[in-house]
Amino acid sequence: MADSNAELQAKLRELDHELEEGDITQKGYEKRRTLLLSQFVGAEQQELLQGQLRLANPSPDESGSRSASLAALSGPRQPPTLELPQDDAPYSAPPRNHDNGGSPQYMAYPPSQVGRFQQKQLGLRTTSLERRASYGSETFIPRPGTPETYPYSRDGTMVGSNFAFNPDTQGGFDGGYASPGAEGVSRQSTILEAHQGYFSDFTGQQMDDNRDSYGGPNRYSSGDAFSPTAAIPPPMMTQGDLLGGIIESMLPLEPRDLPFDVYDPHNPNILMSKFDNIGAVLRHRGRVQPRQPAFWVLDSKGKETASITWEKVTSRAEKVAKVIRDKSNLYRGDRVALVYRDTEIIEFAVALLGCFIAGVVAVPINSVDDYQKLNLLLTTTQAHLALTTDNNLKAFHRDISQNRLKWPSGVEWWKTNEFGSHHPKKHDDTPPLQVPEVAYIEFSRAPTGDLRGVVLSHRTIMHQMACISAVITTIPVGGSSDTFNTSLRDKNGNFIASPPRSSPTEVILSYLDPRESAGLILGVLYAVYGGHTTVWMEAQTVETPGLYAHLITKYKTTIMVADYPGLKRAAYNYQTDPMATRNFKKNLDPNFSSVKLCLIDTLTVDTEFHEILGDRWLRPMRNPRANELIAPMLCLPEHGGMIVSVRDWLGGEERMGCPLSMEEEEQNDEDEKAEDAPINGYSSLIGGGITKKTNQKKSRTELTEILLDKEALKMNEIVVVAMGEEARKRANEPGTMKVGAFGYPIPDATLAVVDPETSLLCSPYTVGEIWIDSPSLSGGFWQLQKHTETIFHARPYRFVEGSPTPQLLELEFLRTGLLGCIVEGKIFVLGLYEDRIRQRVEWVEHGVFEAEHRYFFVQHLVTSIMKTVPKIYDCSAFDAHVNGEYLPIILIETQAASTAPTNPGGPPRQLDIPFLDSLSERCMEVLYQEHHLRVYCVMITAPNTLPRVIKNGRREVGNMLCRKEFDNGSLPCVHVKFGVERAVQNIALGDDPAGGIWSPQASMARQNYLLLQDKQYSGVDHREVVIDDRTSTPLNQFSNIHDLMQWRVSRQTEELAYCTIDGRGKEGKGVNWKKFDQKVAAVAIYMKNKVKITAGDHVLLMYTHSEEFVFAIHACFVLGAIAIPMAPIDQNRLNEDAPALLHIISDFKVKAIVVNTDVDHLLKIKQVSQHLKQSAVILKVNLPNIYNTTKPTKQSSGCRDLGLTIKPAWVQAGYPVLVWTFWTPDQRRIAVQLGHSTIMALGKIQKETCQMTSTRPVLGCVRSTIGLGFIHTCIMGIFLAAPTYLVSPVDFAQNPNILFQTLSRYKIKDAYATSQMLDHAMAHGAGKTMAMHELKNLMIATDTRPRVDVYQRVRMHFAPASLDRTAINTVYSHVLNPMIASRSYMCIEPIELHLEMNALRRGLIMPVDPDTEPHALFVQDSGMVPVSTQISIVNPETNTLSLVGEYGEIWVQSEANAHSFYGSKERLDAERFNGRTVDGDPNVRYVRTGDLGFLHNVTRPIGPGGAPVDMQVLFVLGSIGDTFEVNGLNHFSMDIESSVERCHRNIVPGGCAVFQAGGLVVVVVEIFRRNFLASMVPVVVNAILNEHQLVIDIVAFVIKGDFHRSRLGEKQRGKILAGWVTRKMRTIAQYSIRDGGMDNIYESAEPPGRPSTSTFRHSTSGGPGSMKGSVRASSTLGMTAAMNNLQLQTGGGSMVQELPSQHQPRQMSLGAPLPHGVSEMPGERYPESIPELGTGSIQEMHADDTPTEQENSEFLPHLQDGGGPAHYSSVDAASVFDSPGDQYGSGFVANHGQYGASGLSTVPLPSVLRPGPPAEQAPQPQYGMKPYLNYQEQQPSQPLQYHGVDDGSSNWPLGGEEHEGPQQQRGGLRVANASRDSTDSEAETEWKQEAAMMMNFAGSGPGSIGRLN
Repeated sequence: MADSNAELQAKLRELDHELEEGDITQKGYEKRRTLLLSQFVGAEQQELLQGQLRLANPSPDESGSRSASLAALSGPRQPPTLELPQDDAPYSAPPRNHDNGGSPQYMAYPPSQVGRFQQKQLGLRTTSLERRASYGSETFIPRPGTPETYPYSRDGTMVGSNFAFNPDTQGGFDGGYASPGAEGVSRQSTILEAHQGYFSDFTGQQMDDNRDSYGGPNRYSSGDAFSPTAAIPPPMMTQGDLLGGIIESMLPLEPRDLPFDVYDPHNPNILMSKFDNIGAVLRHRGRVQPRQPAFWVLDSKGKETASITWEKVTSRAEKVAKVIRDKSNLYRGDRVALVYRDTEIIEFAVALLGCFIAGVVAVPINSVDDYQKLNLLLTTTQAHLALTTDNNLKAFHRDISQNRLKWPSGVEWWKTNEFGSHHPKKHDDTPPLQVPEVAYIEFSRAPTGDLRGVVLSHRTIMHQMACISAVITTIPVGGSSDTFNTSLRDKNGNFIASPPRSSPTEVILSYLDPRESAGLILGVLYAVYGGHTTVWMEAQTVETPGLYAHLITKYKTTIMVADYPGLKRAAYNYQTDPMATRNFKKNLDPNFSSVKLCLIDTLTVDTEFHEILGDRWLRPMRNPRANELIAPMLCLPEHGGMIVSVRDWLGGEERMGCPLSMEEEEQNDEDEKAEDAPINGYSSLIGGGITKKTNQKKSRTELTEILLDKEALKMNEIVVVAMGEEARKRANEPGTMKVGAFGYPIPDATLAVVDPETSLLCSPYTVGEIWIDSPSLSGGFWQLQKHTETIFHARPYRFVEGSPTPQLLELEFLRTGLLGCIVEGKIFVLGLYEDRIRQRVEWVEHGVFEAEHRYFFVQHLVTSIMKTVPKIYDCSAFDAHVNGEYLPIILIETQAASTAPTNPGGPPRQLDIPFLDSLSERCMEVLYQEHHLRVYCVMITAPNTLPRVIKNGRREVGNMLCRKEFDNGSLPCVHVKFGVERAVQNIALGDDPAGGIWSPQASMARQNYLLLQDKQYSGVDHREVVIDDRTSTPLNQFSNIHDLMQWRVSRQTEELAYCTIDGRGKEGKGVNWKKFDQKVAAVAIYMKNKVKITAGDHVLLMYTHSEEFVFAIHACFVLGAIAIPMAPIDQNRLNEDAPALLHIISDFKVKAIVVNTDVDHLLKIKQVSQHLKQSAVILKVNLPNIYNTTKPTKQSSGCRDLGLTIKPAWVQAGYPVLVWTFWTPDQRRIAVQLGHSTIMALGKIQKETCQMTSTRPVLGCVRSTIGLGFIHTCIMGIFLAAPTYLVSPVDFAQNPNILFQTLSRYKIKDAYATSQMLDHAMAHGAGKTMAMHELKNLMIATDTRPRVDVYQRVRMHFAPASLDRTAINTVYSHVLNPMIASRSYMCIEPIELHLEMNALRRGLIMPVDPDTEPHALFVQDSGMVPVSTQISIVNPETNTLSLVGEYGEIWVQSEANAHSFYGSKERLDAERFNGRTVDGDPNVRYVRTGDLGFLHNVTRPIGPGGAPVDMQVLFVLGSIGDTFEVNGLNHFSMDIESSVERCHRNIVPGGCAVFQAGGLVVVVVEIFRRNFLASMVPVVVNAILNEHQLVIDIVAFVIKGDFHRSRLGEKQRGKILAGWVTRKMRTIAQYSIRDGGMDNIYESAEPPGRPSTSTFRHSTSGGPGSMKGSVRASSTLGMTAAMNNLQLQTGGGSMVQELPSQHQPRQMSLGAPLPHGVSEMPGERYPESIPELGTGSIQEMHADDTPTEQENSEFLPHLQDGGGPAHYSSVDAASVFDSPGDQYGSGFVANHGQYGASGLSTVPLPSVLRPGPPAEQAPQPQYGMKPYLNYQEQQPSQPLQYHGVDDGSSNWPLGGEEHEGPQQQRGGLRVANASRDSTDSEAETEWKQEAAMMMNFAGSGPGSIGRLN
């Protein structure tokens, strides 16, 4: 090469000298040498190198053959400085120098692996290391990042052309080397285009946008150890590993060589290596064999439809090339699409060859009808010309106009069938061939379904052709006529005694697609290369019995190109009816004697079929070589379809460097005979050296079959039980599996077996991924640099003795994605990488916990299922990575899953669910018994519905596509069955699985972990004195707001007090303080005189947001009446609001309803008034009179003048002044009592915390009846002496801008808002244009965890309005204190934390980095404590202060805490207001919020001059009522719900509710569309399992609209729960996840002192069941006994109730059946207005008794207290959702279940039905205890009584012994009213029972429940 250049030689010698002296490192040496070479290789060498592309014939003096795949950079080197002993370097040949001026064709013999490794690892160099590529020596620049000297065979792959593989090495880039002129090496420069300056516009940029969008994800898993893509080495070995000796790696196999030159079969004097490309060969064929047929095309009946000779092919291809050159304006190397159908093979071949001759790159497009794919390929390859036929173009026109598509833009379409032929005028007129590097791009789908183009160069094609040609010419056919050994050859490689050949032309009969892969290579390219005739027939031809055999005979086929499905069809047809084949054509017996080889395109060998094929089809058809014909060929359909292994008779396997027989290996172990081996370790190719016995030699060309141990295979080990004939005999032994070999790798291929996860070379006899390197392989993907790098240029690692660090090999390989092994040098493939399922197994050995993966091949699983399970059409499997482990999923197609009507036009067939269930179970069993595979879930679909991929021309279920659709939840699956108990192992357990996270044991575990941490409590800022800024008077002189108002009236008489802004933003007529006083007095006098209100009376105030409301409130204050403000009822939700109103009236004995004109009109609407009257009649409630206070008699005097003053008794603590009624989303009422002192404290805290002054007005807008809205509307203006502006929420809803206009116009500093109201405003784009810089504190109240999106959205939305981002502040507002914590005036943005979920479930707070923990919980703080308020975080069970680092219940001490729950005498309620910590100050009395949270310290630089300030902020996590415990871990329902809502697009936003019922975790999901719900179930289950390590029990689906929501759109969890439990909710399908469903629940005793029940699940298969923690400490309220009978699921079948959408009887649409003996409530008895129907509870009303019957002007007996008026509501008490006495039920279930009033009601049954330990009498509710009651059925005439559980005669049997009848059927749809055939009296009794069950028992304990008699 460069030897002629003296200057270069001198520099190289100088460089070598420097290296020897140690002046530079090896790496530096390699870099500088590369640079030198790149500078000195000039144009003269380019010309020289260009001509050297040929398959060389090594001259006899060259040692060995030419090398295969390692490319060398260099000319000669110095001999090594250190000679190695020969046994260390058996492979190195003597160094040789070539000083002949020209570059030699071959360097010294290629090194062995050992030689290479010694060079690499020991620093020794031998000149034999320069391996040359197949086509002569060339130079190339190594890819950066490959520092080795020999970058290897495919290195330059994508430099140049349009691949833009590495822009740095292209000319024209700054700093890049100039591209060398020489062509690249073997597959190195597949796309190297040094001479093309034309299209730099493409070359540079194509790769810049790394086109991942289209390559799809890398299919190889990047296991824990190491990622192949990142080139991070695999893990180092430990000292322990090293002690046991080095890990033995199987080194890559050395390449075999083509032992002779390939000549033209038609002219033995023409070397095929003189042709550079197929175009040149075609011209040669046109000249030499003009009349010989090139292609025959047959139709499906075997009739010839077209044929063409070589002359015609050549002239037509020349014509296509000429037209492209002359007319297309394309440059050399541009892409041209070929759009032909498979039957148009002649047109296709002509166009393809025409492209080759024209020097453009062909892009065959084989799915002509797939418009999307076509468009994508045209765009991806930037093809502006498409060649097709007239027929196709017409079809396109039709399709595009029919489907209203548009033609692909910028593409010109040419019809090649109209081009004609090219007849040159003179013989020499043919233009010389100038071809680019790339010949064509073959697109195929990756297993993930993504299209990827593989780039194939002319050189690759020519090398592949030479290999195929050599294989076919050496096939030994016929018997020999003499005794000479037929395997011996002369010095030119020709057989000496070769049998006479009939004809040099092979007849290739193929039915594979001729446009891609093996069909293209063998059917088109090889036909041209060897001048053979291709007979192509349609694939369905083989279906006709006898036709295939007839065609083989008729055309005297020599090479069959086929696949297994086709051959099986033909062979099995022959088995069934031999005469159909034999008599197919009269006078023409089938005769296969001409056949030399039957090539089968496949990825795995079917050994069993080979016996049938050979002995029962080929041999009877008169082929004596039947078993030698069969040649499965290993093609790589995803990587260009190149053949990498097929059986051959070439020999040379001795130099692969691996044992060629297992016997030989064993002998070597016993007795090493080194002296027999030649020095280089090889035997001679010509047959010298060590040869085995002849029978051994013969067996090497056979198709080896081995019998493997199945168990070993699961561990990735190959244990060969038997081989060859013995393997065939023992094939049916249990625990074994027969596998067949392909053959040796093709000549010139280097092959390695590598661990796909770690990229480490495998040990011998281990299953790994097959990596291969050969000049016959493509260099990479089109425009996918990253994938090309990782898949086509992968580099393995290996461990070297003495070093714990794995070393990178300098070889590069193509990752085939095939898993297999090498035995005796032959390739055995077990399946694709993605067809392997792994499963983790765990066991304990000698007390040590062990875990490892077992591996299973999908094909083996499928075979087992298809053999043993009936009625299965097709099946597939894959594993899903969920929750850190691989879970196997089986997909089944069966006719039983089809709903297609039996008769056309008939009704759809109903699914046989029990059958599908048993089918699933059978599959699980079979796989467990045969393979010990624990299946996670089985999904069933109808036939042909799973996504298919084309594999070897056939459509097969694509399991990677299935996995993709499985993850998206879009598989068309009708049934799903889980096996979680067996399959799921990675389930966490808490420290105290029975007691939950609050138990002493779990708390102690946390304390030990958080040793030495401080306790969590906040500081407190006591403000005893509050000074009025207008008068400098201390405001604490005033005991009530009325007195303060009188003070304002006297001091600021004429100043504005109140002003209303109307719907147009106009100011109303303002009210000054004097007038305000008069208005209040007027209303008070009216109420006193007209309404006869006296002190202590209850007055219901129902007003729109207006001044009248404020006057009425203050009038009540001054009269000493108890004001109960309530929002106007909503006429659209009367069924909720009317009962609510009537219950308030009856419970609180409301004397009058006062309203303003708007509400008066509303109540007089006929619909409203009638509804109220009817409901009142049913409920026996007397509606009080309604009074309108809008226009009372005018008063000219104020309150004091009229003698209206506050009596001292009214300001005493405990005197009720105001009752706030809060409504949970479930419409459950929480009534809170406030006294005058509380009202003043609220004003004080608001003023001081928000730094409010009289100079800035106050705004009142939303929620003015309760909380902060009330304080701002009615109190703050008076407290501050500031004007109050009122904006009606109705006006705001219609025009949100009004509010922001008011804020801006009046420079309001502090405003109150809710997140719903801001959502509404932002949705309407309101407030963006207002100047809101004066608004310093926008308080967004939240009663639970703040929504993290609110702050960002509000900030972004109001940024144009100049709203300061620190002005957007969340306030933690609770029913018992409207401002527990606030972010107001903290002057910082929200503090954000990401909490580790595993720790959170255990009660710990661990902030983490969200990048490393994707599932971390994102939370924002709720601010700091306001003045006069202290917060402590307390363990709710032990009452000890929590430590920093854990969360607990938020306890608050504040003046502003509400006084009590109004009217409640419940002891538990008293406890709520009397929280005392065990280890804190015993004198401090806290209010318990029932919310969980933690305090967190942060430091921010917000002090003067940026000084750091420490702050303690509160994070609220959510209500205790919204949590449940499983396995001793605490879960927040909202987090699980948000995971579910995000997981599938069919789930309605906010449409999920999770709750626990009877120890089962139930997920109710609201969906948009009802199709294929079964495929959504695993998505939901996996989302929860992945993010929360929780296996749920039941998934129920409801259609959009059937999911209960409040008027604000909040989920009504309690209603959903009650609806589900009582089966009132219309679930359209329900699936059970765990086996056993609800049958397997039993009771377990708890340790003494913890009187609560636990439910455990029977776990028959040994996996962890779901254990529910103690109900005492959690909200997982145990309702075991009753739920036991709730036969949600009998027998563990998946309870699927996919119900048809219409015409369903009512009972069919219900979810679960009721308990035994409880029939469904008759739907028609009561009108909708019955109060409790709205809340899911049912009361039975007789004509003479109502819930309020005892309230005729008096209170319920147990609420009477000293005669003082105190009212209490039955709905507030234990509704269906509460259990009296349960500390953390959905409430602290006091009066109103307020504990966590946001309403996750987890108790599905009333307390009466709760099981418990025997008790002499039912205990009264007390703190920490529960009443355990069980209902005894009495005679209807007797009053109901309640007894303990001990007498055993309970009507609610635990095991469900009764009613065994219809309800016990397993698996199918349940009929709701299974017991409806009972007698009337039974039905009546059952109805009573249900009524008892659903009754609201007023929360007072069992003693007072006697209202059903």
